Amino acid sequence: MIPLSAYDVILAPVITEKSSAVSEANQVVFKVRLDATKPQIKNAVEKLFNVKVLAVNTLTRKGKTKRFRGIKGRQKDVKKAVVKLAEGDKIDVTTRI
Repeated sequence: MIPLSAYDVILAPVITEKSSAVSEANQVVFKVRLDATKPQIKNAVEKLFNVKVLAVNTLTRKGKTKRFRGIKGRQKDVKKAVVKLAEGDKIDVTTRI
């Protein structure tokens, strides 16, 4: 297994209404690689943002089949990670990464 850098594991923050609602519960949502594991995600977040991670929950949204002007296409699969931070730690996704 090839070791991945923290920037390879975490691709982007997810900024939606739902992710901003869970930020009040000291959680942050990130888009991550499809083959990233929970320990890799935890280490990457702790390394990039200098925070303590308590838990990592992941979900994979399977790609959908869509049509655009009659041409059939397929969206890619997306893996998201919901990271719960320790009390007192905070990540402002609008200014960093």
